[in-house]
Order: sequence, then C-alpha cells, then structure tokens
Amino acid sequence: MALWVDKYRPTDLNKLSYHKELAENLSQLVQAGSFPHLLFYGPDGAGKSTRIRCLLKKLYAGKSTRIRCLLKKLYGSGIEHVRMEYKNFETASGKKLELMVLSSLYHIEITPSDVGIHDRIVVQEVIKQMAQAQQINSESQKPFKVVILMEADNLTRDAQHALRRTMEKYAGTCKIILCCNSVSKVIEPLRSRCMVVRIAAPTEVDMKACLNLIAIQENLELSDQFLSAVYDRSAGNLRRAIMLLEATVAQNGQKLINTRVVEPDWQVYLRETAAQILRQQSAESLVKVRSRIYECLSRCIPTSVIFEELLDALLPHCDAAIRKSVIDAAAHFEHTSRLGSKDIYHLDAFIATFMSIYKDFLSTGKH
Repeated sequence: MALWVDKYRPTDLNKLSYHKELAENLSQLVQAGSFPHLLFYGPDGAGKSTRIRCLLKKLYAGKSTRIRCLLKKLYGSGIEHVRMEYKNFETASGKKLELMVLSSLYHIEITPSDVGIHDRIVVQEVIKQMAQAQQINSESQKPFKVVILMEADNLTRDAQHALRRTMEKYAGTCKIILCCNSVSKVIEPLRSRCMVVRIAAPTEVDMKACLNLIAIQENLELSDQFLSAVYDRSAGNLRRAIMLLEATVAQNGQKLINTRVVEPDWQVYLRETAAQILRQQSAESLVKVRSRIYECLSRCIPTSVIFEELLDALLPHCDAAIRKSVIDAAAHFEHTSRLGSKDIYHLDAFIATFMSIYKDFLSTGKH
C-alpha cells in the first residue's frame, strides 16, 4: 500500500494544485520543440521532483496508445512505478562504486553526490551512456534522452566542471535536468547553460488546499486549526505535511478537530539526544550520543537534517555569549561533512565541540 505522499502525487502538469502559471510555462516549453537544459531549485518539499516528472510525462507522451500505456506504468501515482536498479562504476585506482538509479526508457535519475568525491566519474559515465544509446521507439518524437541529477548543489567542483564540458559535448542527444535546494553552490558556467526554474515553497493556503483534497479522498474531518498546526510543524514542506497528516490519522483516526499533530519518531529521538548532550558533557556521554547518532544515520536521516535538528534543540538552552560559537561550529562541521565520506566523524566533532563550549561556559560563566 502506497504512502499518501506517493498515492496523491500529481502525474500531469495540468493537475498540479499550485504554481499553475509555472506549470503552464513548462507545458509551453515542451510544445515549443526546443528543449533546453533545466535547473530546478527550491526548498525541500516544494514540489521540484513532482514537476520534473510531470514535465517528462508531457515531453514523451506520444500519440501511440502503446506508448501512453507504457508511460502510465512508468509514471504512475507512486515512485514504485519507476524502475529502480544499481549501477556499478570504477575509479582510476580500481575502487568499485555502486549507485542506486531510477530509470525508464527515456530518462535516468541519479544522485551523484551519494558517492562522495567520486561523483565526477558517475556524472561523465551516465551522461555518456545515455547520450550514446538510441531511442527504442521513434514514436516518442524526441531525439534525446534526459538525465536528472538530484542534489546538484552537493556536487564537487570537479564534477560540476566535468558536467559543463560533458553536457556541451552531448547536447544534441542528452538533456540535463539539475535539481537542487540552492543555486549558490552551483558554478556560474553551469547555471548559464541551463534555464533556471525556481519552485517556491507552497503558501499556507496552497498547503491547506492540498491537504483538504487528500481529506476528501480519505474521508477525513479536519479543522482549520489542525491544518494550521500541520503547516507550522512542516515548515512549508508539503511532503512532510502529508506524512504528518497520515501519521496523525494512523494514531488518532479520521476525525481530527482538536487533535495534536503527531511528531515523527526521529525528531523526538534527536530532541532526546540533544537533552543527553545538555545533561552531561563527558567522554561517557559522548559515546552514548554517538550510538544514538549512528541509529539515525542507519535509518537514512540525512546528516544535514541531524545537524539542523540538533542545533534547533540546543540553541534555546545556550546563553547569548556562546550562541555564535555554537552556530559557527555547526556550520563548519556540516560543511566538512560534505567534503568527507564518514559523516559520523563530523557529527562527533560538532557534538564534542559543543560539549566543550557549553561545559566551559557553565564552569566559568564566560567563553
């Protein structure tokens, strides 16, 4: 049974419930015939991936009934309709790399930053393979395939420069769609070769409208107060809002009037972890906290999210005199974690640094 976030994901540009003008512009872009490289950016849960997939469906929706049936299978209501597989790569030194990809007959979606500093190899190999592969069915009427690069802002500089050269070489047979949270980390030569599309977070009105549509389908009774609470808790992230709604329904039933929004277990767990850090600053405490952080990483909680949640939980307990030092430490180690391959080391370093700053302040009253 699909999660609601997949079950109610729009599959057509004309079915998107907000940013309708942008959807119309994307539709016209397909009809114009000259399809450029694209760079989608915006906050988590704004709808970047959904709009990219709707765009692909529009792009390759040929007149053939057989093609339409295939596309319906590939781009159904959930991500499970896209084929998932693992691709293997090899570095010059012989190191083996494995990366999960999502693909169809016409596109491939990858997150090169998952292999760390070796992302350049992945970018070049995947684009080369896609560009050299012939279209299986000419009825698609498109001479090119599409490579979607997720988390493009996490690509190393080497990978970004290699991507710039590669996309120029295969521009006729392979189009690139970059997806990221911020364009500030994408080099200017790469940005200048793409049509940049900003996907803003949904407004409170937009989000409530989306949640009410789900409520109608699931026979839910929601109050405006509850919907406002979901919006506040989700911080404008529609994906998170839908998951919060589903989790709350699972625990409290379909009538949600004065119901409290269920908080995700991982957020509670990280808040308890922060409490442990504040309670005791010692080597023994650091070992306990490390095991809890390992648990979060093993459950695929992103390192950046762990940094953010810990900082949000720790800062309210910090005096103004040490807040800047704490924020600087979090920013520094979050940055170094993107450059390394062992995230736990950088999280450990931040926690140890915080313990040192916090304990020093408690004992001396100054930093």
